[in-house]
Amino acid sequence: MPTTQLTWQKSSYCPEGNSCVHIAADPATETLHLTETGDSTGTILTTTPTAFRTLLHTLKKETHRG
Repeated sequence: MPTTQLTWQKSSYCPEGNSCVHIAADPATETLHLTETGDSTGTILTTTPTAFRTLLHTLKKETHRG
């Protein structure tokens, strides 16, 4: 769990409410934190910028099934 105060940003793809992806960067630990709720005391996924970039790159090139 991060020790510094994080500033959470909500995804621009979220129309309203808090049931969206929120992300915060922690420069002190060089990590990113993600959650799907506005409650920062809930479950938080912590990752590195490199791993997150790889995930986004992979998702963008995958054919989406809908």
